[in-house]
Amino acid sequence: MASETEILKALSRIIDPDFGKDIVTLGFVKDIRIEDQQAFFTIELTTPACPVKEEFRNQAEQAVLALPGIERANINMTSRVRGGISDKQAIPGIANIIAVASGKGGVGKSTTAVNLAVAMAQSGARVGLLDADIYGPSIPRMMGLSGFRPEVSTDGKTIFPLENYGVKTMSIGYLVEENKAMIWRGPMVASALGQLLGDVAWGELDYLFVDMPPGTGDAQLTLSQKVPVTGTVMVTTPQDIALLDCRKGIEMFRQVNIPTLGIVENMSQFICPHCGESSPIFAEGGADRLSQEFNTVVLAHIPLSMPIRELSDKGTPVTAALPDSEQAAAYRLLAGQVARKISVLNSRKIDIPIIMQG
Repeated sequence: MASETEILKALSRIIDPDFGKDIVTLGFVKDIRIEDQQAFFTIELTTPACPVKEEFRNQAEQAVLALPGIERANINMTSRVRGGISDKQAIPGIANIIAVASGKGGVGKSTTAVNLAVAMAQSGARVGLLDADIYGPSIPRMMGLSGFRPEVSTDGKTIFPLENYGVKTMSIGYLVEENKAMIWRGPMVASALGQLLGDVAWGELDYLFVDMPPGTGDAQLTLSQKVPVTGTVMVTTPQDIALLDCRKGIEMFRQVNIPTLGIVENMSQFICPHCGESSPIFAEGGADRLSQEFNTVVLAHIPLSMPIRELSDKGTPVTAALPDSEQAAAYRLLAGQVARKISVLNSRKIDIPIIMQG
């Protein structure tokens, strides 16, 4: 009969591709016991959205079943998302804050943020989504929560987020009429964003995604100054004018010591709804060139697809409405890539200006 030591030795041959070390050295393997020719153990990953989770499970099963006297491997796959270290005041209970940003409006940033959040929640993570676009909030409609109002504590100091598709959400759009224009100066925007960050009962979250307004103004500065932002996901289309503004966004976050996790090339290809043919109507290869310039990576190429637009308008993100579709698969891939970048970044436990390398 194999021993616990032999099981650990067998599992030490499994290498995590992101950390470059084996899962035993990384401390992923826990609670080993052997009963009646069965091996029981837990593999605790750094995120439930780990892209190689099933690969780890299969490798671990094969490694243990190859040992003498083991006829069955019972593997419990779990995860514990860790936060990083920062000198800024963290929001209690929130491990990671990720800004979803763009230099330019109209590139599909909010659509990306919504589907990224839902896809991450579908992986089993505890997820929140904050709408930081005070002038043009779109999260209420995209998340199917238009017309709903959040509850407020009896003392009026705490707001409780609204939840849909497994994602806790907050937006200024819940607090004002949908068609009302917010004619506010910068200090009022900063104050409102500060309240949406600090006065909301988010609870325990692995990831809080912040849907930023376009540009490099008050909202971006407020977020970077008030809370420890783990990193940014930059959204752009392939065309040169969008890439120009995305470049400015990356530079701005770098100046405030917030790393870029990577770039999402949205509307990468137009998918014809009749024949399925792909056409690069906004040019192609722009995000790849930009990623090389800033030594970062392209996290995903998201197509320009009618179902994504139609379902967003209806308040049913494609990741929730059509989970088996190619479009939803692209967002799940994005969620996995974002999760693994965050895990690697937090493992470094440093707080310096850096752009994630591929």
